[in-house]
Amino acid sequence: MADTTVMQIKDTTANPAPLGLFGFGMTTILLNLHNAGYYELNSMILAMGICYGGTAQVIAGIMEYKKNNTFGTTAFISYGFFWLSLVVLVLLPKANPAFAGFDTKDPGWAAYLAMWGVFTLGLFIGTFRLSVALMTVFGSLVVLFFLLAAEHHFDVSVGFKHFTGYEGIFCGASAFYAGIAQVLNEVYGRTVLPLGICPKK
Repeated sequence: MADTTVMQIKDTTANPAPLGLFGFGMTTILLNLHNAGYYELNSMILAMGICYGGTAQVIAGIMEYKKNNTFGTTAFISYGFFWLSLVVLVLLPKANPAFAGFDTKDPGWAAYLAMWGVFTLGLFIGTFRLSVALMTVFGSLVVLFFLLAAEHHFDVSVGFKHFTGYEGIFCGASAFYAGIAQVLNEVYGRTVLPLGICPKK
């Protein structure tokens, strides 16, 4: 008689999404407080970009890979390396005189930021099947990237720069909300903070 035993493997690993969302959200808020004019670009922002916005998001993306989550893997690893590349772009001209000409008004900055905006637009479309919370995060991030690209391409006013900073603070805060909502909802076993989960059709 054939053995018909069925084995089920249960995923007991933690949800890595809050880690990635916090890494992105908190670093984005701190950078955009600078863009809004509250303080100068400093080592705190760069350290957050390397450690939390960069490394923590890459770790979250690798964890999402183990959960077979293509969207989470792509998003967290990509934005983790975005933060790392951003720090390199800031520090490289200071470390090597050969790159001294690449400052914040170089057209390359506008192209760099616009390309990330196009990439984010693609992911934003994917959030229509996920949640309203993630739609807000990625939708506001699309706007932020294109505002930053415009800032580095055109001669804009201080008011425009500060507006961009406030929009970035909103984007980071929406990611923070999505992260804390997932943590609290899981801890309490009920909806403490709504995410607006989209129904699967």
